[in-house]
Amino acid sequence: MRIALAADHAGADLKAEMLARLAPLGHELIDLGGDGSNPEDDYPDYARALALAILNGRADRGILVCGSGVGASIAASKMPGIRAGLCHDTYSAGQGVEHDDMNVLALGARVIGIETAVSCAESFLAARFSGAPRHVRRVGKIRAIEAEAARMESSQK
Repeated sequence: MRIALAADHAGADLKAEMLARLAPLGHELIDLGGDGSNPEDDYPDYARALALAILNGRADRGILVCGSGVGASIAASKMPGIRAGLCHDTYSAGQGVEHDDMNVLALGARVIGIETAVSCAESFLAARFSGAPRHVRRVGKIRAIEAEAARMESSQK
């Protein structure tokens, strides 16, 4: 699987450690930046870059890190087709994929340590969307919300 990773200034150290720890799993890891050297490396910029990598087919999933994970998950989810979830436990990281077809794992570098972050990432990467009718129906409703928002936005122009 092709996995894009990105981080703002607050998440850069955790992202760097995640790259090193996830490399042996055999996935193609794509580092989209954020090295922590510039406090103006803002999470919306990295969320956008990561979302575009997924939407353009360069990556299958993404892992996005900021200080709390909240801002990164909000920003990434603004892109139609991106379903980002902030997770701090392995159950949510796996279940988010299995039930909600989550394609971006958001992590808070100031909230969890490396062992928990790696465990969440492993759960996220190992999980597959179940395809169960109730989950397909629910993801369809999410897509309908995105389509409705796009129609509303275009009608206001």
